[in-house]
Amino acid sequence: MTIDRRNALRLTSLAAAGAGITGGLAGAARAAGSGPEGSRTEASGVRGSGANGSRARGSGPEGSRPTARQLVLTGKRTAADIPDVLVPGTSYFVHYELRDANGNPVGTESAQCTPVTVGPDGAFVLASLVLLLADGIITASTAFQRPLPALTEVLVAPRRWSHLFAVTGGTAAYDAATGSVTIEHLSREDDVLTVDLD
Repeated sequence: MTIDRRNALRLTSLAAAGAGITGGLAGAARAAGSGPEGSRTEASGVRGSGANGSRARGSGPEGSRPTARQLVLTGKRTAADIPDVLVPGTSYFVHYELRDANGNPVGTESAQCTPVTVGPDGAFVLASLVLLLADGIITASTAFQRPLPALTEVLVAPRRWSHLFAVTGGTAAYDAATGSVTIEHLSREDDVLTVDLD
């Protein structure tokens, strides 16, 4: 078989393309985090030891994800602009100072809330939450049914209620965090946060 110049160029191009594909696959494997023995490394979703008041909930085998953590914090409202009458589309905010089980300050809780619908039994509200803690930030969001302010903002015998947020992420010790935040409103100015991190 005679190989002319045109066939030689074709064979050279095919060889170069094959080498490029092989090199690309090797690079993709390295980018995916393959270890020296082919074992894939896995990034942890939650790092660090947590804020004051945290406690571990069990442990896993060595090399597995970090153990789940729970933070139980109490809040005292220091600012808010909740209107007497909630209006769909009109946002309000709340801000709390947070303390751990020993009464030590550990950060703040801030939420921006927007009623979507308002009726005689309450309002359906969209909310975003930011917990600014000593070792990082936790962000969360939710949609919930809120009792009307007339029922919850009274100073004497306010209605207790709670709602659940989904953790959407965080920074520093809470980088890429997942889990939930349950907030129980004990009174007009006091709440308890239970943060469960996966």
